[in-house]
Amino acid sequence: MSGIGPVEPGEDTRVRDTPPPRPRGRLALRYERHRRTVLASGAVLVVLAGGGYLYASRPQPRPAPAPPYPSQAIDLVYVTPATGSPATAAGGFSFTVLLSVRSGPPVTVTRLTQPYDGLSMTSSPTAPFQTKSHSARKIVVTLRVTECEKAPRNPGLPFLDVTLRNTRAIEAHSFILGARYAQDLSQALEVACGNDSR
Repeated sequence: MSGIGPVEPGEDTRVRDTPPPRPRGRLALRYERHRRTVLASGAVLVVLAGGGYLYASRPQPRPAPAPPYPSQAIDLVYVTPATGSPATAAGGFSFTVLLSVRSGPPVTVTRLTQPYDGLSMTSSPTAPFQTKSHSARKIVVTLRVTECEKAPRNPGLPFLDVTLRNTRAIEAHSFILGARYAQDLSQALEVACGNDSR
């Protein structure tokens, strides 16, 4: 034989069709009988695992920002003395403040007090009361002199102590109401305690 090329069968030879070797063992025989079912089940498991991974690793939405603290969401300003009030005739001093909620959830005023021992205080509406977001509420505060000796002689920066609550926190905060309030309070205390010797 000479030359280059594939080997060809010789004379009187033929190619025999031999069946593929049969698997040996019980597990191999079962796999051979149920090969399509096993492959389909494996494909389903791969798809489920991939889908579960994609679902678990999806980007999460950002949580909503926390609402502001109640003292950061409101303004409390002195408006004017309340003239013609029965408290004024009975030796008291009434004035109006405006509570405005700028943003966030509603704010509840749970307590409204003043720091001076010689004065008692009431408010209308009485605490607790709630003010909705982007709205304002007028509060009439009435101070009465209980002891002139303990009342402030010339309050420089009088303030109100207010306890506020919203869905984020409960806060006790002191609000300085400004120079006009200090002047009006000083005049009212001078009228109420002017005849007493100090």
